[in-house]
Amino acid sequence: MRSRQNSKPFFLGLLCAFLLLFHTVFAQAKSHSDPGLIMQHLVVLTKTPGFRNYQDLKMLNGAADYIQTEFSKYSDSVSLQEFQVENQAYRNIICSFGTENKKRIIIGAHYDVCGKQQGADDNATGVTGLLELARLLKTQKLQVRIDLVAYTLEEPPYFRTQNMGSYVHAKMLSDKRLSVLGMVSLEMIGYFTDEKNSQEYPSALLKPFYGTTGNYITLVKKFNAGEFACQFNSAFHDTEVVKTKTFTGPATLPGIDFSDHLNYWAFGFSALMITDTAFYRNKNYHQPTDTIETLDLVRMGKVIDGVFLTLLKLNGSYNAD
Repeated sequence: MRSRQNSKPFFLGLLCAFLLLFHTVFAQAKSHSDPGLIMQHLVVLTKTPGFRNYQDLKMLNGAADYIQTEFSKYSDSVSLQEFQVENQAYRNIICSFGTENKKRIIIGAHYDVCGKQQGADDNATGVTGLLELARLLKTQKLQVRIDLVAYTLEEPPYFRTQNMGSYVHAKMLSDKRLSVLGMVSLEMIGYFTDEKNSQEYPSALLKPFYGTTGNYITLVKKFNAGEFACQFNSAFHDTEVVKTKTFTGPATLPGIDFSDHLNYWAFGFSALMITDTAFYRNKNYHQPTDTIETLDLVRMGKVIDGVFLTLLKLNGSYNAD
């Protein structure tokens, strides 16, 4: 029979093993995004020969085909919004969940790039976020419709024009008078660094408030952004899955409207942007050096988790139609 003295190390070891197992299981349970799929999507979007810009239609359409195929794995409601620009056909890809509901939330990201570069952070990360959200939303019972929209033609020379895919989509929602609670733009969500003095701002006055280290994700909204933007911002912070800061400022401040959400503002919808702050942190912005190797996929996955958990929390706060 084991003596009481000899039993003590045995039970301590057993307890430690149990705690380690519990920690591992608990950590896995908290993670929703799939690192393997995140890498797969990024590789497909960035490593295929060519550049997914408006001039390389073969590559741009190849990216659209991939997005549509992946969306179709998780939803029976996948549609294309096609439009013409300078005698060329371009398309947004829309993946919908909870289509029986009238009220809807839009989560969008652009899949085109600026010039001849891979565009890993800008904006393969945002598109990968959409694809992972599609997988995560597949089994959810929703009381509000969620449309995941992959836009084309966000980049120059079409930025701030009516040829932007997001303009075409926002105008359609407005013309049809659909019930839109709000919109979230996923714009560069994969670049983080713990180096001091790595974070810049449109005004030096912001540094004392936001710090000089680019190790956080930012929720960007304008003053009077609307009820949805405020609700989403609050709920995202509550998830506590990734270090998060909110920036609220005038719509005229440089950078605050540098993505697809500006077109939803133009049509009066409540909208905000989730971003790693682009060129204010990531010096690979619009450069050939914007590659997968520069990204922090762990923190990127946490951003996706935060969006997913926020959508679930907001979904529970709405009454079914």
